Order: sequence, then C-alpha cells, then structure tokens
Amino acid sequence: MSKNIKKKNQDAKVNDGEEKVKPSKEKTIEEKLQEAEEKQLRSLAEIENQRRRFEKELRDAFEFGSFNFAKESLAILDNLQRAKLAIKNDESLKDNKDLNKFIENLTIIENDLISIFEKNNIKKIETINKKFDPNFHQAMSEIQDEKVETGTILQEIQAGYLLGERLLRPSLVGISKKNEENGEKKE
Repeated sequence: MSKNIKKKNQDAKVNDGEEKVKPSKEKTIEEKLQEAEEKQLRSLAEIENQRRRFEKELRDAFEFGSFNFAKESLAILDNLQRAKLAIKNDESLKDNKDLNKFIENLTIIENDLISIFEKNNIKKIETINKKFDPNFHQAMSEIQDEKVETGTILQEIQAGYLLGERLLRPSLVGISKKNEENGEKKE
C-alpha cells in the first residue's frame, strides 16, 4: 500500500510540473538571426576591448618597465652630488693640488649619468621660484619671505624626477610663507 501512495505522489508531482510549464512561443528565424547577430557584435566588441587593454599594458610595460630601476638609480646621482659638495667643503682637502681634477672627474660622471637619464626620458622637475604643486613637490620646510607670494618654492632640498609623465620621485622643497605677525597687523 505504501508503494501505491508513493507512486501516486510522484505522478502528482510530475503532473504539477507539466502544468507549470507553459508552452512558449517559438521564435521566428529572423528573431533567432537577430539574437545571433547581437551576440556576435557583443563578442566582437569584447574582443576589441581586450585587444586595446593588452596593447596599453604592453606599451606601459615598455615605457614604465624600468621604473623601479630608474627610481633606484636616482640614489647614485644624489650620492655623487653629495660627495662633490662634501669634498668641496672639506677644509683638510682644500690644500690638495689634485682636488680640482678629482671634482672635475666627478662632474664628468655626473653629467654622463644625467645624459643617460635624459636619453631614457627621465627629467628633473624644475622647482625654484615655481608655485608649490603637491603632485610634484613635497614641502619639507616653510621659509618666511615677504617678497614672494605664499607657496612659492624658495629652496630645493632634493631634486624630483619624472619618467615621461609619471612621477619617479617628488621634489623635497622649502616654500615661502608670510610673516604671521605682519599678517595679523594688516588684518
């Protein structure tokens, strides 16, 4: 008896399922063709977008693949410039007759390195007497100066560089500010 009840329940479920499925209207050949064309156009557009994305990634890889190497190479130039300055300012070396030749050789190396940077589209950011721009500069100090507009760069602590249009390293700068006492008196 229990087998008959189970079979009746299963038959009822099948019949219920059949009743729920409504006969769908068959699509015409034109509708099917239009759907296929739309799918094909979407696929082609997606393929084209993917191709463009890959081309951009490839260009960026060629253009900025050396980004980290270039960024780290700036330390060589910085250290070379610091060494020249330290040697020039060292009192014990000032009496050395070969000092100027040594500094001249360091300058040649420095100029060669700068030339290599320029050939590889690495450019120094010009800063002195320019308006402070947080996209390219990092303010390290404020210098009171009534002669220039507030926010003008008066001192370059460390040079900044661009690789093409991309920032390699911001310039570390000192910017002008107005004397606060004079500013309060004017108000």
